[in-house]
Amino acid sequence: METTTPASDPAGGIPVERRLHRRWPVLGAVTAVIVVVLMGLVIVVRERGLPFSIDEEWLEELLELRDPFWDGAALVMDFLGGGLMGVFVVPGLIVVTLLIYRRPWGAGYYAAATVLSAALVQIIKNVVGRPRPEDMLVTSDFGSFPSGHVANAATMAVALGILFPRVWVWVAGVLYTVLMLLSRTYLGAHWLTDTIGGIVLGAGVAVLVWAPFAARLHRERRLPHRPFWMPQTGSRGPDGPAGSA
Repeated sequence: METTTPASDPAGGIPVERRLHRRWPVLGAVTAVIVVVLMGLVIVVRERGLPFSIDEEWLEELLELRDPFWDGAALVMDFLGGGLMGVFVVPGLIVVTLLIYRRPWGAGYYAAATVLSAALVQIIKNVVGRPRPEDMLVTSDFGSFPSGHVANAATMAVALGILFPRVWVWVAGVLYTVLMLLSRTYLGAHWLTDTIGGIVLGAGVAVLVWAPFAARLHRERRLPHRPFWMPQTGSRGPDGPAGSA
């Protein structure tokens, strides 16, 4: 999402940030959201809310794997990704941590992406109205497509990957999202295509919301990040010290 071409500081001619190329990421994000909407349209018009053959085959395979150990693991993921924990506690902790480490733009970006993702999930769920599988091990709200748990996981993974561009952050985010996909379908709370729709929607929203925050997030990331109770001693970044204001 970034190039190494420096932009000049109009005040002193010091390179302070890279130019951010947002066109292709944004086009990709818009395409992702459109794909989810089209998936919902196909489900409503062609399948009349019924699962695809791949959904039924996937669920049948997972039903054969059910046992107390995997039940417990899947229920842990269910707890982490939904309800008060997934909707308020985990996002709230991330936002508060970003604020503590003096990253207000990062906190605002993460909060905005999470809220928009959750809102779109609920809108699409209620419009599509797809029935959930009958073999559910948990109680869930109305509408199966797309998966809110998985959309939330994908939004979190991509947003944190943008805020902390490290390989391990992306690997952890992908692993968490895949585990959420497996847990939701294992528990019978969603069809496989519900979870795929959740991934595409959540990732797309995270990138789409990134665009208006991009420049400020980039500048903010170049600053030393100490807790607010520790003194801020200047700025640094990949281009070296930015000097004093």
